[in-house]
Amino acid sequence: MDNRIVLLVEDNADDEALTLRALRKHNITNVVVKRDGAEALDYLLGDDVLPAVVLLDLKLPKVDGLEVLRRLRADARTRILPVVILTSSKEESDLLEGYGRGANSYIRKPVDFVAFMEAVRQLGVYWLALNEPPPVRR
Repeated sequence: MDNRIVLLVEDNADDEALTLRALRKHNITNVVVKRDGAEALDYLLGDDVLPAVVLLDLKLPKVDGLEVLRRLRADARTRILPVVILTSSKEESDLLEGYGRGANSYIRKPVDFVAFMEAVRQLGVYWLALNEPPPVRR
């Protein structure tokens, strides 16, 4: 669909595999995976190439997703980077805090396989085909 990078930050191997499968099914193959918040921050704050969108789980080891989001919004280079929280959390406090810290979108992972595949398809279409990305900051 696009050669821009999608960053998936996910510590659950099953959710990672399912998300990658759904993305690949819809020709989204340029995906970087980080399995904890510290890895994600090292990649995002230390690399010259930023992804088109970050798919960020909340319940992560080392540094949780909300803290990752806070640090991204505190850095001038990543302040406007699109971040989609993709989580299984049903906690209203996570939803409110995610948006409060600057998430662009909050999506609860559907439990149903078909619904999950469709949600990931729509994410890819929107963020890689329809959305106009912010200009790259160096």
